Formats: sequence, C-alpha cells, structure tokens
Amino acid sequence: MAPDPSGVHQLAVNILDANSLLAAFGALGIAVVLFAETGLLVGFFLPGDSLLFTAGLLCTTSKDGVHLNLGSVLACAIVGALLGAQVGFMIGQKGGKALLGRTKNKHLLAGSERAEEILAKYGYAKAIVLARFIPVVRTVLNPMAGALSVPVKKFTLWQVVGGLLWTVGVTMAGYALGSSIPNIDKYLLPIIGLIVVVSLIPIGLELLRSRKSSASAE
Repeated sequence: MAPDPSGVHQLAVNILDANSLLAAFGALGIAVVLFAETGLLVGFFLPGDSLLFTAGLLCTTSKDGVHLNLGSVLACAIVGALLGAQVGFMIGQKGGKALLGRTKNKHLLAGSERAEEILAKYGYAKAIVLARFIPVVRTVLNPMAGALSVPVKKFTLWQVVGGLLWTVGVTMAGYALGSSIPNIDKYLLPIIGLIVVVSLIPIGLELLRSRKSSASAE
C-alpha cells in the first residue's frame, strides 16, 4: 500500500519553527524544547524565545487548528526550563568545562566565553537570571556554573527566579499582544516572522562581539 502523503506531511516537523513544533506537539512540546535548550548543549539552536511568545499568542487565537491553553503552556514551560537548567548544572559538575573546551561549534564557543564574562561581571545571582534572556548563553551558562562550583542552593534559587521571569514573562507578552489586537490570526504569520528575526538579534550581536574581541586580541 502506498504511503498516505497527508500522513507524511503531518509527521514532518521543523524543529526550528515554533509554529510547526506547537502544531505537532502542543504544550508538551514546549517542555521538551525548553528542557533541551537549557539542559543539553546540543539544544543551543532551539527557538525558546519565539516558542514561548508564539505559544502565548496561540492561547488567544488559533492557526491551522492549533489553539493552546494558557495554564498548560505556562506549566509546561516552567517545568521544562527549570528541570533543564538543573540538569545542565549537574552536567557541568561532572565535567562540563572540559566538554565545552572540546567543542568546535563557534556558537557554543562564543556563548561559553560570554557566559564566563557575565558570571565574572555580575556575580552568580544576576548572571544566572540575565542568562535566561540571551540565546545560546542560557544553554551554556548552566553547565558553566556547575563547572565553576557555584553553590547548588544559590544556583537553584536564582535559576528558578530567572526561569520564572523568562517563561512567564515572554509567554504573557505574547498573550497580551494577542488579547489586545482584534482578529490577530490575520496577522499571525508576519508577527511570528518578526518574532523569529528579533530572537536572532542577540545571537548576531554576540557573534559580532566575539569576532571583535578575537580581532583585538590578535
């Protein structure tokens, strides 16, 4: 029997596209993505910011039949982000610095350098909270904190504070926008596109900053 093209189409998921992830996995997909992005180094490229914002929007409207429940979205986002950060910290305790030192990925290397700078400049508490809002840095700072022997209680306290501010704040920003604009579903695609572009700006700035630092060091 020939495969059903519609079934194949439904199984195709673009993990870099927030709308595709939410359409395929719903609120549960948010927990998985945020866990991978904040807890596993391989998840540094995942779209955490745009995923949260889009999920907030989809709690007020629907796209392609996808409509989310705000309570479920917030619960899944919080669980994924908090568990992920704690797992990342534990990975760092067991040799994260050596693992980061062996990577050849320029994004991870730049994020690692930036994470160390933020820790040194702002101290543990502020750095752990701020890192949540910087793509890539929020992936590498957790294992970096473990590798640098940040006290477990201090890390846990501030990663919970930062995780709540990030997940709830970005999700509610999307929800507020969706609630304030009538018939926002008509503008959903351009808004999501803008979110993706905006979420990539910090990565671009970090890469530019890292190149300038490398050039000045030579």
